Amino acid sequence: MAAMDSKPKIAFTPNGPYYLMHDMQAAPVPNLRRASGEACATVRGVALCRCGASKNKPFCDGTHSAIGFNGRNTADPGKDKRESYAGKRITILDNRAICAHAGFCTDELKSVFRMREEPWIDPDGAGVEQIIATIRKCPSGALSYAIDGIEAEAPKRPPMITVTDNGPYAVTGGVELMGVKFGQGASTEHYTLCRCGASKNKPFCDGSHWAVEFRDPA
Repeated sequence: MAAMDSKPKIAFTPNGPYYLMHDMQAAPVPNLRRASGEACATVRGVALCRCGASKNKPFCDGTHSAIGFNGRNTADPGKDKRESYAGKRITILDNRAICAHAGFCTDELKSVFRMREEPWIDPDGAGVEQIIATIRKCPSGALSYAIDGIEAEAPKRPPMITVTDNGPYAVTGGVELMGVKFGQGASTEHYTLCRCGASKNKPFCDGSHWAVEFRDPA
C-alpha cells in the first residue's frame, strides 16, 4: 500500500515495462544483504507489461527484450488539438488525439456523440446532466466539459490502476506519470496507458488494441 501522505507513481524505461511505484522511499529488501552485512535497499514497486507479449500479464516477464519492443511515440503531434463544441448550456471539450476509443460516448449517447457526422459532437443533443454523466465515463480524459465558461474540476478519487479486459490500463485518482508530457487539455486525474504494445501515442492508449485483437485475460 502507498504511504498515507503520498500517492503511487508510474515510471517506465524507453523500451521496457511500466513501474508502479508504491513507495518512493528506499527501504531494505528482506533477506538480501551485501557481503559486508549492509542491507540492500530499493524503492518498492511492480513491473507491468506494456509490450503486450508477456505470458504473465499484467506483469512483465522480460519478453519485451526478446521481441525488440519499441516504446517510441510515433503519433502526429499536429493532431494534438483540443476542440470546443459550444451548446446552449454546456460546452463539450474534446481532444481526438488522446482518445482510447472505449466507446462509452458513442455507444451510450448517440444523439450527442455522432459517428460519421460533422460536427461529430452536438452539445444540444441531450440534457446537460445526461451529457455530464457520459463524459465522466471517458477513461482517457479526451472528453471534458465546461458550464458558463468554467471548466469542470476533476473528480476526487483514490488512486487506482485498473487492468481492463482486452484493453489498456485505466488510471484514476491522479497517479503521477513521471517524465511524460500530456496532450492538450488532457486530464492528469484519469488517463489510459497502452498495454497491447501497438499504440502510436505511447505510453497512452490510442485504441490500437482493437486492431491487433489484443486479448487478456485469454
